[in-house]
Amino acid sequence: MPTELFRDDHGIPHLRADDHLALAYAQGRVTAHDRGWQLQTDRLHAEGRLASLIGPAGVAWDVFAHRARLADTAQRAYHALDPEVRAWVDAYSAGVRDGLRDRRPVEFELLTARYGDEPRLDPWPDWAPLGVLHATHILFGGTPALFWRAHVAATLGDAAVDLFTTGDLPLSAGSNAWALHGSRTATGAPLLAGDPHRALELPGVYQQIRLACPEFDVVGLAFPGVPGIAHFGHAGHAAWGITNATAHGMDVFAERLRRAGDGYQALGPDGWRPAAVVGGTVEVRGGDPVSVEAIETERGPVVTDLRPDGDLLLGYSLRPPARVEADLGFGALLPLLRARTAEDVVAAFGRWVDPVNRLLAADTSGTVLSATVGRVPDRPQPERRLPLDPASAAPVGSRAMPAAVEVRDVAVDANERPDRPGIDLGWDYPAGYRADRIRELLDQLRPRAVDELGPVWGDVSPASVPELLAFLPPADRLDPPVRAVRDELADWDGALAADSTSAGRFAAWRTALTRRVVADPALEPLRRPHGLGELFDPWFAVPPRVAAVLPRLLRSDLLAQDADALVLAALRDAAAEPPRTWGDRHRLRPVHLLGRVPEIPTDRVPGSALDPGLAGDNDTVRCTGLVLGVSDDCFRGSVARWAWDLADRERSRWNVPFGASGDPGSPHFADQLPDWVAVEPVPVVTDWTRLHPDPTWPTDGP
Repeated sequence: MPTELFRDDHGIPHLRADDHLALAYAQGRVTAHDRGWQLQTDRLHAEGRLASLIGPAGVAWDVFAHRARLADTAQRAYHALDPEVRAWVDAYSAGVRDGLRDRRPVEFELLTARYGDEPRLDPWPDWAPLGVLHATHILFGGTPALFWRAHVAATLGDAAVDLFTTGDLPLSAGSNAWALHGSRTATGAPLLAGDPHRALELPGVYQQIRLACPEFDVVGLAFPGVPGIAHFGHAGHAAWGITNATAHGMDVFAERLRRAGDGYQALGPDGWRPAAVVGGTVEVRGGDPVSVEAIETERGPVVTDLRPDGDLLLGYSLRPPARVEADLGFGALLPLLRARTAEDVVAAFGRWVDPVNRLLAADTSGTVLSATVGRVPDRPQPERRLPLDPASAAPVGSRAMPAAVEVRDVAVDANERPDRPGIDLGWDYPAGYRADRIRELLDQLRPRAVDELGPVWGDVSPASVPELLAFLPPADRLDPPVRAVRDELADWDGALAADSTSAGRFAAWRTALTRRVVADPALEPLRRPHGLGELFDPWFAVPPRVAAVLPRLLRSDLLAQDADALVLAALRDAAAEPPRTWGDRHRLRPVHLLGRVPEIPTDRVPGSALDPGLAGDNDTVRCTGLVLGVSDDCFRGSVARWAWDLADRERSRWNVPFGASGDPGSPHFADQLPDWVAVEPVPVVTDWTRLHPDPTWPTDGP
């Protein structure tokens, strides 16, 4: 039969084909129809050619992509694929190529109007899916945090590093996931649920999709540009979901280099050794080209600017397992689609590489498994704290992951430091607020069905609030306006509800306190230039780093003498502001790439009018992240909500923040936003008779 495309009422594509290759082609083609702009820009991220499309705003990333050798790593991994997997990837890429020829993203018109020329885009290459996945995750883990800790050590001293450890990293990814054994459910079958946290990009980072052929029938959340369904899927008999393990996913080396003729030498354990150098050029639309030197030592690519130090040049190199082993984990993807049991899921993820994830898997027999999957350098914990010295720390192989553990009651993962030493693979973890709160809610509410999970997803009571409120001064020391604010906060229930004026007042005080602490002379050294390059600026923003560990800083030797005065001054700042609800302050600000092009008017950027007020913040289960101390706007949060019922897949639920389509003119561009704001994921529809054939779907195939 020809490949068929059906859609549900939200425009979510359901594909049916004769075999997995025809299905992969169809997935690529429908993704190009629905997410063409996203596919093109994600592919250019991997190739280091973003500036050729969007102009100077893309240069910093392109320089990094060249230095990190993203395209070269993806190509190596593509050529190392098993023949069956490569044929499957090729079929997907062929579908993308045909789909991109079918339709032109509307964003191209805005850029053409800005620059007065047409972009030069060659056809989507077969290896591009590997590049998309690699570029998405190369800075996803703890690497930028290593740079930050090195900056803290260099500016405040080594002892200060631990002050900024175990706090919710401002730009780190996050996720929630939990599993209920069948003994906890109404049907006797397991439930899996959760929500990944990333930047709230438009189009969304995940694509809801169904892939069906005689071998398998899977619904789930795919990465646009990558075949199959990687992170969250329900295959009928088996289902799975992941959270980030916050692992030390790659080594970082503090390189010392010197010029040697036309190239460089790098100092390592065996003395000075030549470094490989590959020249390149970043083409800049509307600007002059930029030359790039990609330097690679025996340890890995040098990805930062080089800083002079006498006769030497200093920079940081990365050693990703994906580059060392020429493997981006694509060998896991087809077996995942074919999984029939929780053990099959864990076995498939045994070939996963990056990022390292905690996995929950369940099946219709009632088995629920918890595993940690991916590859990490086999480093003892002390060697994960700061960048390594190449003269004393040689590269190491990957650590073997421990066996999966059977879940007989409840399991919760939320990026916190794990209790099991064998899967404690990182250094700095987000505080355990979300994980602790989810366990508390599951214990209190005892949900027995998917329809009862809303209060868990939607909880807005952060455990971090009481820690900060403990610093409020006694009321009898305060002037009446300041006392009124203090008393309001002391009487507040701590819930960051959108309609709460007290939550808004707390936010005003927290912001004022953060800014005053940042301005304290004791922390002034943190504001020194980091010298690594423009791309890394967000990870060195001091206010969110300070806000994440405010209670600890206020109790530290650095600030203890000033803490009372800082708290009081911040209360006065908050009292001077007119009262506003948290939802008035905390509004959704979707991230669209065109928003980085200054010449494009804000009101022309897709999604700029989507600005509902939101509940929650960084630490709540309902994650609606903000850059603490900088802005109350929400830029990251739950990029999907999912719940898989192993008794009946049609009782499962899902949604994304915006919609199935990336086209601003589509009715499905943002039609899921109201349900996302209300924390009401919609049922998964799998009955073909309740779906709608797409009349625009082409009848030709691969």
